[in-house]
Amino acid sequence: MSKELEAFLEYITIIRSLSLKTVSAYRSDLLEIESVSQKALISLDSSLIFAALSSIHNKRTLNRKLSAINSFLDFCHRYQYDSRLSKLSLSKLPKTLPKYVPYESIMKSLNSIDKATWLGMRDYALILFLYATGTRISECLEVKEEDIQEQWLRVRHGKGDKERYIPIAQEALSALRHYQEVIPFRNNHLWVNYKGEQLSRISAFKICQKYLGTSPHTLRHSYATGLILGGADLRVVQELLGHASLLTTQIYTHVQKQNLHETVLSCHPLSKELI
Repeated sequence: MSKELEAFLEYITIIRSLSLKTVSAYRSDLLEIESVSQKALISLDSSLIFAALSSIHNKRTLNRKLSAINSFLDFCHRYQYDSRLSKLSLSKLPKTLPKYVPYESIMKSLNSIDKATWLGMRDYALILFLYATGTRISECLEVKEEDIQEQWLRVRHGKGDKERYIPIAQEALSALRHYQEVIPFRNNHLWVNYKGEQLSRISAFKICQKYLGTSPHTLRHSYATGLILGGADLRVVQELLGHASLLTTQIYTHVQKQNLHETVLSCHPLSKELI
């Protein structure tokens, strides 16, 4: 590993406080290029970099690696490892809109859960909690009892180790309390499996798949979409979701446009049929 790459990884770990998973992904992507080219990444020009990436045909994978390289090059320029400031162009991807489940469908699915058992109560409370808070599944599974303060959730394990507070709807809090009353185990973590151990991401995915036919992340999109349709400001949604940049939250602007379009069609005089 080149000294510049080692310095970059130390920078994103300590200064930027990126998660271990993110740092590991950067390390893997950038080391791969140095390994293929047999040269320090900082010494490669764009033609050599693209040659090293020539076997990658998936545009999303390619863009992820190019983005990692751009972050590295920006770091090198900023800290004077290299006088050049260069950026590699990313591949154009088709715009995909976030998938979400409408409120009515979520509530209908929740009503189908058998709450006679503590596992059924857990599944009901978990799905409602994810929809009521919009947390990432990794954040949700790290929640402990002390993180619920009155009607607020304290997210202590957010992306980049950033802390934030999210208000919780009363219905979700009620389901959570009922679940806590019937858990036959004691564990530091709120969500547990049938053995009393911390619930895994795979198990949480299976629960959402079983009742909703979708993933926990879709519930996060559903939470954001519900807020936007209800008239929430985009910056408020950004804060609630824990997005570092408003650009990330702007994927939901299509919902705003759709809502505005439907409002005009239903309310404006020129959109109504003449009698």
